[in-house]
Order: sequence, then C-alpha cells, then structure tokens
Amino acid sequence: MPATVIVGAQWGDEGKGKIVDLLAQESDLVCRYQGGPNAGHTIVVDGETFKIRAIPSGIVGGVASAIGAGCVVDPDVLVSELDELEGRGCRTDGLVFVSGNAHLIMPWHVALDGARERRLGRLQIGTTRRGIGPAYADKATRIGIRVQDLLDPKILREKIELAAGEKNVWLERVYGIEPFDAEEVVVRTLAHAERLAPYVTDTSLLVDRALRDGRKVLFEGAQGTLLDLDHGTYPFVTSSSPIAAGAAVSFGIGPQRIDEVLGVSKAYVTRVGEGPFPSEIEGEAQQRVRELGAEFGTVTGRERRCGWLDLVALRFAVRVNGITSLALTKVDVLSEFDEIPVCVRYRLLDGEETDDFPANQSDFHHCAPVFETLAGWLEPLDSAPLPRAARAYVDFVAGALGVPVTIVGTGASREAVLTL
Repeated sequence: MPATVIVGAQWGDEGKGKIVDLLAQESDLVCRYQGGPNAGHTIVVDGETFKIRAIPSGIVGGVASAIGAGCVVDPDVLVSELDELEGRGCRTDGLVFVSGNAHLIMPWHVALDGARERRLGRLQIGTTRRGIGPAYADKATRIGIRVQDLLDPKILREKIELAAGEKNVWLERVYGIEPFDAEEVVVRTLAHAERLAPYVTDTSLLVDRALRDGRKVLFEGAQGTLLDLDHGTYPFVTSSSPIAAGAAVSFGIGPQRIDEVLGVSKAYVTRVGEGPFPSEIEGEAQQRVRELGAEFGTVTGRERRCGWLDLVALRFAVRVNGITSLALTKVDVLSEFDEIPVCVRYRLLDGEETDDFPANQSDFHHCAPVFETLAGWLEPLDSAPLPRAARAYVDFVAGALGVPVTIVGTGASREAVLTL
C-alpha cells in the first residue's frame, strides 16, 4: 500500500523497529510521527545491532527517513545518533529529514522531568526522565523552541533567554536545583544548529509529494496504544499520540490518505514503569519470560514487567487505530512453555465479566484477568511451517480480534520472520 502506519498495539516495546526495518526494504520513505528519545528501536542486521532513538528505523537500510512535527527532538541525541550512524557506514546526507515544526528538548526539560518524578515519590509516573513531558508541555503552552528556530540565531537566542528565565525560577525555588546559564545553552545549541541545519525540511510537503508520485510511505510511531495521551491508561502514559491517527496529524496529511494500519503486538505483553497491568505474570514465570525475551529497555535498560497476552487490550487497540492486520512478534519466546495462558476477558470488581476495555480508570485498576489456557509447542521456531500448536495460538489470536495475523516474529534478526 502507498501509505502504511505501523503502530504499537500494547504498551510499547512490541518489536516495531524490526517490523519497520523489514517493511522499509520495500518502502521509499519512512516517517517517525511522535515521541522522542524516550523510546528506542533495536534492529539486528547481519549480526550487527543498532539501537535507534531519534531517527526512523529505515535509515539502517538506507531508506529516506523523516521526523515529523509531532516529535520532540533532543539536539544532543540527534547529533550523536547521526555521528554514530555515519561512523558505522550508514549514509544520512540527503536521507534524513527533520520537520522545522518539531519541538526541541532543552536541558531544563530533562532537569525538570527528573525533579518532578523525584517529588512525586510513590505516585511517580515512571517516565524515562529524558525531558519528553516538559517539552510537550511547553509546546502546548506555546513557549516551546522549535527545530526551525535553529536556523535563525537571533530568534533562537531570544527564545532561550526567555525560557531559561522562567525555568530557572522553577528549578531554584521549587526543586532546589542549580539554574542554567542562558549564554552557555545558547552557545551549545548554536553548535548543534550548524550540524542539523541541512536536515531541516518541510516534511508535510515531502510526504505529500511522495504520495502524489505513488511512492510507498511507511509511518512509524514510538511507544504503543495503551500509552496514548488521550486513549491510554492515564496518567501512566506518554505525552503524545502513538495511535495511528497521530501519523496524519504529525505530517499534515488528510487521514483518508492512510491505506493500511499494521498493528504490532508481542505474543505476550510487557510494560515499563508504573500503572495497572491485569495479565501480569505471577511468580518465577515472569522472570523466565523476561530472560527469554531479553525484556530490558532499549534506552534505559530497565526491566520490563511481563504478562500473558491480553486480548481485551488488543481488541481496544484494533478499535482505536483501525488496525487492518497484525504482526505478532516474539512467538519464539513462548516455545519453552508447555501451557500458555491468554487473557480473554476482564472480571470487574462487582463480579461482572467484560470483553471490552473499561472506559473508567477505576474499573481498569481493579479488574482481574480471565484466562484461557492453550497448549504449548516446546520446539524451536527456526523453520517454516509453524508447529501445529504454535499455528493454533496465532489463529486463536486472529479469530479473537477479527483481524488477520500476517507476520509472525520468530527471533531477533531481520530474517527471523514468517509471513502468513
């Protein structure tokens, strides 16, 4: 399809990077539509591992890659990522495009993020403390600094001085943190401006022209559906919109121009940080899944909480994204279990059972999973076709969702996939 959105159907970390890398080989342009360097994609190509935080995953395969207006950009991270990719033989000149309307993560955003989390104590959200939330907050209050400001030193200086004056009051008086020297921030940011200026582009026009020319455009989000600011498990969410509609908003195209939405889900489920997690695995089995699946954050290294597959949450993801097909990743991780529970319904506090994701957060916080147990296959998935029990597991998921599973992930490398 000319325009396809790849969306995380769980709490993020579903293996989107690998799926994007796979499909990017047949695409002309890969576009990151939200989030910042608080999320990463791990890609393994020819035995070499790439951990991508800011630039769309397609760049590893030499595909043109764009960062949309809905993203927030840390200049330090983006410059270091460009340098690392070029140092490893990946071309970026003429292939990486950054929206001038994307907002910058400034040093005080990172400082405020960490300070607020510490102040919240046991009520903390569990952010990555990369400054994402404060950067999006400044965007919403219209005092943010945008990528295009890097192109005008006078405007950049004025905005930094204004913002630093306000943020330093908060840092000093509320959090007891040393203030930032505005001039030092100006000098450091201007150095990045020179490096990043060639990449700044009107990404809306870029995508519009690509679609008009019949080229294939792939949109990738960070995080996942249940971390969406509006539709996720608030307040334990991210600060942007990972759902598929966010792609149209970020790149300034009409929603009718999106042809297909491919949801990505693990064959089980994980989440990082705080918040309710109905299907979370109890006992030693959780650590076993974590080790088999290498469930540690790409950016932070934090342990991910692991649960059995949650079909209630997946049905919700299908609905809010308009998912047309599903990629089921890390099916191989379940190969060492003789029985595999799957959450098919929730039991609410009053004893009622529901197939639908609760709209009220209190219901979600107190619901319990209702499991069905499927047979395991206890054999490796290193060749086609899938073992009968593994295929039955995939078919069970597809039938429950009413959406075809078209891709099955059977390992970490780019080649470890089956198409159905």
